[in-house]
Amino acid sequence: MKNFRKFLGYFVLILIAISMLYPFFAMVNLSFVNNGEIFSDAGKIFHFKLTLENYRNVFSTIPVSTYFLNSLTVAVIATFGQVLFSALAGYAFARMNFKYRDLLFLIVLITMLAPPQVNIIPLFFLMRELHWVNTYQALIFPALFGGFGIFLMRQYFLGLPKDLEESAKIDGCNIFQTFFKIALPLALPTVATLAIFTFVSTWNSFMWPLIVTNTESMRTLPVGLAIYKGSFRELTLWGELLACSVICVIPVIGVFLLGKKYFISDILQGGVKE
Repeated sequence: MKNFRKFLGYFVLILIAISMLYPFFAMVNLSFVNNGEIFSDAGKIFHFKLTLENYRNVFSTIPVSTYFLNSLTVAVIATFGQVLFSALAGYAFARMNFKYRDLLFLIVLITMLAPPQVNIIPLFFLMRELHWVNTYQALIFPALFGGFGIFLMRQYFLGLPKDLEESAKIDGCNIFQTFFKIALPLALPTVATLAIFTFVSTWNSFMWPLIVTNTESMRTLPVGLAIYKGSFRELTLWGELLACSVICVIPVIGVFLLGKKYFISDILQGGVKE
């Protein structure tokens, strides 16, 4: 009976995994199929007659490489900055005593309650006054700071045993040395989690890049994909759109594969044993 329940559990998990992976598998497979055959053989699970025509058409029709490099540049810099600033602020809120600390942290939490769409208009006016419209600064700087990242890092540092930090102080480390040599390395699982979330959200960002950019040389991949789809009103070239979608997904999968061992590891790994 126990083995049957185990088998049933694995069977259900396999079915769930297939139902989640099949749409992605179909997207990749159909991106290598000619437009005329996508719907004519819609019942097929796998198409064997594959071609690179869709990818050639995409790269020859729109500047995908420019869009890709813009998205990658913005996502990488924003992720690094978000992790660094969130870790520094989270450590300060968790370990340092300063005036109005709790009030400032409450303000940070309040910013998490406001929908991002509320900030778009004042943020755009600010970018205009700084003459940052249609620049990398406008795409990157608003993504460097976030209440969620500060909250996440603060919660980790609050649960971190103080013994190692006190030992570092005894050895002569100042607060920055303690942070970069002791606290931050122990926070790698949380850092990886924040980095993955930040990269994915920045990479998939559509509304803000659409508003703050107005030339092809500054557009990101999601915006370029949307404009490409809208440029064919009478005929939708699904093969090319699927090829663009595959290109959009590749960096996200790569980032998750790089950080998955930290993402799923014990968040207190490496702490002091009592």
